[in-house]
This record gives sequence, structure tokens and C-alpha cells, in this order.
Amino acid sequence: MSTLARENPHTQSFLDHALIIKGLAHKTVAAYTEDLSTFIQYLQQKNRDVLDINEQGLFVYLMFLRRKGLQSRSLARHMASLRGFYAFLHEQGLVMDNPAGMLENPKLPQLLPKVLSIEEVESILAQPAAGDKLGVRDKTMLEMLYAAGLRVSELINLKVLDFDPQAGIVRVWGKGSRERLVPLHYSCMQWLDLYIHHWRSTFSPLVDKIFLNRSGKALSRQGVWKIIKKYAVMAGIKKDVSPHTLRHSFATHLLEGGADLRTVQVLLGHSDITATEIYTHVQSDRLKSAQDFFHPRSKNTGKPVHAEKR
Repeated sequence: MSTLARENPHTQSFLDHALIIKGLAHKTVAAYTEDLSTFIQYLQQKNRDVLDINEQGLFVYLMFLRRKGLQSRSLARHMASLRGFYAFLHEQGLVMDNPAGMLENPKLPQLLPKVLSIEEVESILAQPAAGDKLGVRDKTMLEMLYAAGLRVSELINLKVLDFDPQAGIVRVWGKGSRERLVPLHYSCMQWLDLYIHHWRSTFSPLVDKIFLNRSGKALSRQGVWKIIKKYAVMAGIKKDVSPHTLRHSFATHLLEGGADLRTVQVLLGHSDITATEIYTHVQSDRLKSAQDFFHPRSKNTGKPVHAEKR
């Protein structure tokens, strides 16, 4: 199987670079070769490419390795191989972001998505001033991220015609140019309609994207990150908040509210249900309570613990 890494042009270039340019030991390169071959075999089974993987996709892969029985030491070695490989791809300009850059060793529970509470999300949403164009733009953008669970790349590429106010949906182009239709709740629709029809023109648009910067051009990924971090600080939230934090919170709060996993998968635009399963950890307390309440062998015998106090 180790030949798989030599058959892929990207991993082959990385391995040659590690051996010839960086001068790494043959034993180290051999370990990289074995680890990356395992990774490529996994991607082939998923019909994925090494250039089409984000941080979440790598996390799912690491969970796959853990389920195969890999111990912490072996898992850490795989993570080191992935870090080196994607750092190389990033340096070569083949990937925009290094998806392995934030991977941590190797306690998987620490890699679970960071999630805000409902109160923390509401606090962030309340920060933008609604009386000027930047405030309305930012408020609408935050509402969209949380209402639709969008990736930041999906948000900044939304066009005006992607929003259908009559149907209450927005058309989103996700990874691999896959299209999905995401419903918006009434409050988000109101803000989006207000921004598009009354405030967007004040940016003197030069493009047909919905969210614009001060120059009338499309808002950048970095711009969205800075805006969200600013409002998180204003809200007094100590956590490291990013656009993806709102996406994670969207999925988690849906599951906590009773949504089924398949529905969340469709809304997030995941092609593989395993990518959505990382959110199921948030349901553990709710499921345990349900089991205690309903299971015939429960010590509570189907009654709430406090039922006798009523």
C-alpha cells in the first residue's frame, strides 16, 4: 500500500522535497510514505482529493484512524505527516489554507468543534449598531452565518439573486460546486431583505456579491474573521470565535433542539454523514436524560426524579 503515496503527484513531490531539499532521514521519509499512503487510500474510498480537504475533513479522518485502533503514539505520527504534507502544499500555493495547521496532539476530544451557548450567540448578534451601513451589513452577516450554518467561503460568494425572499431560502454553492437550498428563519430574512434593498447600494457595489467592503468589492475571508472577532470581544466572550464557530453552534443547537442528523447533514452541505457525526457529542446529556426517563429498567421507572414533589 505504501506505493500509493508515490503514485500521487502531490505526495510524491512532498516526499521528494522532504528527502532531497530538507534532507530528512530515509527512515522519516519512509514513515511519511506509509502514513500518506493510508491517507490516500482513505480518500480514494471517499472519492476525495488531497486538495479538497479542510480541517474538519482531517478531523474525521483522525477519528477513522482512532476507530481502527491506532494508539496515541501512532496517531501523533500520522498527524505530524499530515502537518508536514499540507504545510508543503500551502507553501507551493496549492491550497489556500493549511487544514492541518490547527491539529492538536492527539487527544481527540480536544478536537471537537468549539461551540457557543445560545446566550453567547445572541450576545454577539446584539453587538452591531443597526443605524449605519456597516452595522446593518455586519448584523445581517452574523444572522446569516448562524441561521444557515454557512462556511465563510459560502457567505462571501453569495450573490443577490441567490436569495429568494418569496420562498424564504438562499441558494448556496458549497464544496465541489455542490448546490444546496437553505431555508432562513423570519428574522434573518428581514435583515437580509433590509440590507439588500436599503443599505447595500450605499457601498457603491462593483460586484454582484451580497456582502461588500467599504470599496464596494466582495468582502474577504479575512474581513469576515476580523468582524466576528471584534463583536465577540465586544460581547465579552473569552473563547476564540471564528466564522466556523457559528457554523458549529448552528449544527449543535439544531441537534440539541431535536433535529435529526440527516437534516443537519443536508443543511451543512456535508457529502458524508460521518462529517456531521462529530456534532453528536452534544446530545449525550439529553439522550441520557431521555433514557433515564423512558427506559423500563431505569431506576426512575419512567417518572421524573422530582415528580413526587409536585
